[in-house]
Amino acid sequence: MSSSTTDPSVWVTILAGGVGSRFWPVSTPTRPKQLLPLAGDRPLIEETVDRARRLVSGDRIRVLAGAELSERFAAVLPDLPTSAYLVEPAARGTAPVLAWAAWTILREDPDACMVSLHADHEVVPEEAFAARIREAAELAQRERLLVTLGVEPDRPETGYGYIQPGAPIPGPAEGAARVAAFHEKPDAETAARYVDEGFLWNTGIFVWRADVLLEEIRAHAPEVADALPRLDEGDVPGFFDACVPVTVDVAVLERSERVGVLTATFRWDDVGSWASLPRTRPGDEAGNVAVGRLTAVDSRNNVVFAEEGAVVLFGVDDLVVVRTDDVTFVTHRKRAPELKTLVAALPTDLRDPEAG
Repeated sequence: MSSSTTDPSVWVTILAGGVGSRFWPVSTPTRPKQLLPLAGDRPLIEETVDRARRLVSGDRIRVLAGAELSERFAAVLPDLPTSAYLVEPAARGTAPVLAWAAWTILREDPDACMVSLHADHEVVPEEAFAARIREAAELAQRERLLVTLGVEPDRPETGYGYIQPGAPIPGPAEGAARVAAFHEKPDAETAARYVDEGFLWNTGIFVWRADVLLEEIRAHAPEVADALPRLDEGDVPGFFDACVPVTVDVAVLERSERVGVLTATFRWDDVGSWASLPRTRPGDEAGNVAVGRLTAVDSRNNVVFAEEGAVVLFGVDDLVVVRTDDVTFVTHRKRAPELKTLVAALPTDLRDPEAG
């Protein structure tokens, strides 16, 4: 994969922690979803790193995850240097780890502009993604704003957060605006209203100068700002211990007045649960989407993931069927986003069979 650099001060951080329990029983603590081929034929983390390489060289990529996950990622990303991994000593949410990343990158590059990606997104086409990120980086540098990428909705989705655009931002980038407000995941009626009113899906793709992010953390996020002196003292574990767990959305973006949004010119999907696979993979004539071997007779709109053996469906619709070496899981597609609740209630040997 060839890469091209936006400018000498652009860096890419990849948020790659977490388990992805909504893809249980395939995704587990010992094999999280970032290592699974859920959006294509390769692991999500590999596809995300290739996406980052369209923007920067490998020495300007930073993967943010815990020690065990970082070791597993290194096994599937042999071309990524060891320096690419920022190993967080404790999980405290996205605000602390991005603050640490910004603090670390600033030590190498005082003019650094950070692109923050998640390791579980589908983005198509990647050429349009790279071009739009370049525009976002120019906007962030010029206006000293925290820039988020928003997507025009094609349905009233209740599983995503929404961005309410405000006043347009003049300049070369079309579709740039101030953010009037962020809105959490709505009910169906509210989601339909958001779509009608021109709100955007919040992709969680962010672009900002590292110093501006830290300025806004100090101004608005005491949950993290109060711990920043620990970093100056060289005490990274102490910094994470002192932080209150919080997301960057809540701690900074929803509180700051220096936030802009750029409308995406690419297709985006959050690969968040089994119900998302029909949006990222082609199906058969009856709408059945399968990874692995499936025979479906008089069956429609099912999602099947079979690591071993075959799955045969007869006269059933709208199911999720997942088969691993240890577990067979079946639910209705509409219940798939609730899987995190089920997993939390399972005994340990079912929650993570491989750990046993």
